[in-house]
Amino acid sequence: MRIARFSIDGNVAFGAVEGEGTDPSGSGGLVLDIIKGIPFADFELSGTKVPLSKVRLLPPVLPSKVVAFGRNYAEHAAELGNEVPDEPFAFFKPSTSVVGPGDPIAYPSFSQELHHEAELAVVIGRMCREVPRERVKDVILGYTCANDVTARDVQKREKQWARAKGFDGACPLGPWVETDLDPGDLVIQCTVNGEQRQLGSTSQMIHSIEDLIVNISEAMTLLPGDVILTGTPAGVGPLNVGDEVAVTIQGIGTLTNKVIKRG
Repeated sequence: MRIARFSIDGNVAFGAVEGEGTDPSGSGGLVLDIIKGIPFADFELSGTKVPLSKVRLLPPVLPSKVVAFGRNYAEHAAELGNEVPDEPFAFFKPSTSVVGPGDPIAYPSFSQELHHEAELAVVIGRMCREVPRERVKDVILGYTCANDVTARDVQKREKQWARAKGFDGACPLGPWVETDLDPGDLVIQCTVNGEQRQLGSTSQMIHSIEDLIVNISEAMTLLPGDVILTGTPAGVGPLNVGDEVAVTIQGIGTLTNKVIKRG
C-alpha cells in the first residue's frame, strides 16, 4: 500500500494511493482513498476518494527526529575522500528540516556549495527500543524517497554537521510511503534538470537496514513516524538556484523539489 499525507480545503489527512501510475502530480489518474485515523495503528479506508491532482501532497510523515547514516556506500565515501566506518555512523536532521514533494529547497545564505544526496528513507511504524535483528521488519511502516541536502562547504569547515545538514528544507521526503516493498536491491537515481547525477542500488549499502535500526535503537527510543536515512550512492554534486532535483527509487516513485533563493 502507498500511504500519502495531504491537504485539501484546509484539512490534513492520510490516504491510500490507488492506481497504477507513479506520477505524484496525479496526472496519471491516481486517487486517494481517505484513511480513517492514522497509519500507525489499525485503520480503515473510508471509501471517500479524491483525485490526487486535487490535493497538495505533504511530507508523508512528521518525524520527531530524522536519524541519518553517513558513508554507507563505499564509492560515495571514496568520492569525498573519507574512510568507510567500521560501525554505522549516525547524525541527526531536525524535524524542521523536513519538506514535502514539490516544496522548495531554499538555498541557505551561509553556504556557497549545496549538494544533493538521494537516499532510501525508512519510516518507523511503532514505538521501539533495543530492537533485535529478527524483529526489525516488525517496527517498519514502509519506505519513501529522501534527499539529504547538504551545505558541503559548511560541513567541511565546521567539522560537525548540525548546520550543514539541518537547515530548514534540508530533508525533502516523499512522495508517499510504500509499505509493501523488499528494500534489498532497489535502484536509486537522482537527476538535476533531467540530467542523471546519481545511479546506484540499495544492495551497495555497507550496513544493512537491520544493522542501522539495531544500532540506533540501542541508544534511543524510536517513535512512530521517525525516519531513518540509509546513506547515498556515489555521484553527489552541486545544486544551484533554479535547479529542479528529482530522487527516484524503484518501487516507490519520484520526489521532486526546486531550489530557490532564500527570501
